Amino acid sequence: MARPLLIAATIATGAVAGLAIARVPTAAEISADQIRRQADAAAARAAGLEEQAARAAEDAARTRAAEAAVASRVMAAEAEIAAAEKRMGDVAALRARQRARLAEEQAPIVRLTAALQTMARRPTALAFVQPGSIADVVHVRALLDAQVPAIRDRTAGLRREVAHGLALQREADQAAASLRDSRDRLQAERAELARLETRHRIRAQALTDDSLAQSDRAMALGEKARTVADLMDRLDSQSRTRDRLAALPGPVLRPLVPGQAAAPPAEPAPEGPLNLAYRLPVTGKLVRGLGEISDAGVRARGLTIGARADALVVAPARGRIAYAGPFRGYDNIVIIEHGGGWTSLVTGLAALNARVGEAVDQGSPIGRAHGGAGGVTVELRRAGQPIDIVPLLGQG
Repeated sequence: MARPLLIAATIATGAVAGLAIARVPTAAEISADQIRRQADAAAARAAGLEEQAARAAEDAARTRAAEAAVASRVMAAEAEIAAAEKRMGDVAALRARQRARLAEEQAPIVRLTAALQTMARRPTALAFVQPGSIADVVHVRALLDAQVPAIRDRTAGLRREVAHGLALQREADQAAASLRDSRDRLQAERAELARLETRHRIRAQALTDDSLAQSDRAMALGEKARTVADLMDRLDSQSRTRDRLAALPGPVLRPLVPGQAAAPPAEPAPEGPLNLAYRLPVTGKLVRGLGEISDAGVRARGLTIGARADALVVAPARGRIAYAGPFRGYDNIVIIEHGGGWTSLVTGLAALNARVGEAVDQGSPIGRAHGGAGGVTVELRRAGQPIDIVPLLGQG
């Protein structure tokens, strides 16, 4: 009887001891478990932040795309207004010439009609009293019979001119209606664009500090620069420095598999030709091309477009705002870096919608045209050298 009790006690003691050992982890196990939990939490936080960053980037991209789309519709409405006004001017000139031509052709008919009315008012009895009156009447009747075909042709021409005048009037009415519709649409699209810009500015408040710092640096460069070309060279130099710093290899990571060599850092891509779509920044008539001499004797380094006052001005290509503000000798100017040493300059702006440091897509609004005689000028440069924009416009 004692032996079975001893065996049972031994088994129970071993079980309790095993249970005690299983429930008391070592310090190393506790540390490893904490590290794993911390790593899992950090990974979860990183994933959440990456997701937030992706959503923010997608929201910003969608906002920029929406702004560019609305800006495109605004520019289309502005172009329709310009076309309608041009058509109304053409119709007014045609109607003025038509009225002058009608008056010229009417003059002989008016004189003939007056003579006929004078003869009609003459009493018939006088033809028998006055000498030679019968012969005169016969002569006039024969003359009138001979002139009837010519009179008919003249009156037919007058009828055609009158019909043409009525057609011109209808065309003028249609152009005026189109102008009213385009202005109404422009007002609605501008309101939508203002709403998107307000939303964009609210979202950009989180980046205010960085934007202000970049704006301060840009303004400091603007104060040091003597000319726009000097300013663009300074900004281009800073951009190349940033690109070189960004291309520097980072620390070499330990290989995942022991004994395997770590992969070398990727070589930075060489600067190549501009692979972005390019477009004119404003709707209007081309005033001056690259290389043409202005009235002041200055050779143009870009294209100048005669734009309406308050016309929308957009980014000609995707990039980053490097400078936005007034500059000596100009009103407001905007400088956009496209990467790879390519830079655009847009001048002749009355108001600005761009902030230094923000990314812009092609067609994103950057300001409003001044509307003066100088127009809006766009210059494209690479490494400080002016580039002809015209061959690139077909890509936009």
